[in-house]
Amino acid sequence: MRNVKRLWGVIIAMAICILVLASLLISHAINQSEPRQSPEPEQQGENKNTRVVAKIGNQEITMSELESALARHYGPEQLSQMLDREVIRLEGNESGTKVASAEINRELKRMQQGYESEGQFYDSMQSQLGLSEQEIQEDVANKLLLEKLATASIHITDTQVDTYIKTHADEFEQGTEYNIGQIIVSTKEQATKVIAELAKGVSFVTLARDRSIDDATHNTGGDLGWIEGDDPFVEGSILEAAKLMKVGEVSKPIPVSQGFAVILLKNKRDQENPDMAFIRESVRKELALQEAPPLKEFVVQLRVKWKVSVLDPTLR
Repeated sequence: MRNVKRLWGVIIAMAICILVLASLLISHAINQSEPRQSPEPEQQGENKNTRVVAKIGNQEITMSELESALARHYGPEQLSQMLDREVIRLEGNESGTKVASAEINRELKRMQQGYESEGQFYDSMQSQLGLSEQEIQEDVANKLLLEKLATASIHITDTQVDTYIKTHADEFEQGTEYNIGQIIVSTKEQATKVIAELAKGVSFVTLARDRSIDDATHNTGGDLGWIEGDDPFVEGSILEAAKLMKVGEVSKPIPVSQGFAVILLKNKRDQENPDMAFIRESVRKELALQEAPPLKEFVVQLRVKWKVSVLDPTLR
């Protein structure tokens, strides 16, 4: 199983520059299409495109230069994303293929694994990545629609589903989740000092913020959130130590790639019993996707069908 919290963050972070570009280009296009009005006296001579947005000493960077750089570096990717979404929408409308709200909500629940709550998930996406709840839901709806379209003609039998579940039983076992805090330091001596200070009553969160060298967690007081016992994003030595600890216990120094870790087992819980109907549906979809053409190739086919053409050579 994967740590969906971190993986989703990595994927969404790649979209941020594209979103920024989209807003700038759309704003620019709107301004270009609006009738020009006589400027107010105090605005005489001021032009949006020549507006200075930054300075380096005496050197100025204008909005026009910024937009040109964004278009040059991210324009093709943003345009491609817009075209892909549109051909997927058109194909869905023509075939009558729809994604139900329940399907979107179920996928969102899957993405929220590793977060304390739904609210924390959306707050994190908004504060860290600037993505609204609506933007995330739109991305999910587009992804699910694409998968439905790509697998529409593929039939997976119950026998195929049963065989997969039987041969991959370990993927569906009920496991334990751990809520862990970590402090990463360079040497074993530093780790021992951290343990001594914790024994004196110094806050774990404070020490994590002040001492931990792990960029991903020190600002949050070392919090790793809820993680599974086989989480590939957490070092095995930390997971193995957590499995042997009691709630509230602090570990001994644990060797890790960055040096040594001191962990606090905040809590642990058994995962919910798996919903077999949902598991079978997920397996059926995964097997269908394996038989379907790669999604990128399928989207290329849709572009051909809907006669997509990029007119500006700089955006091809």
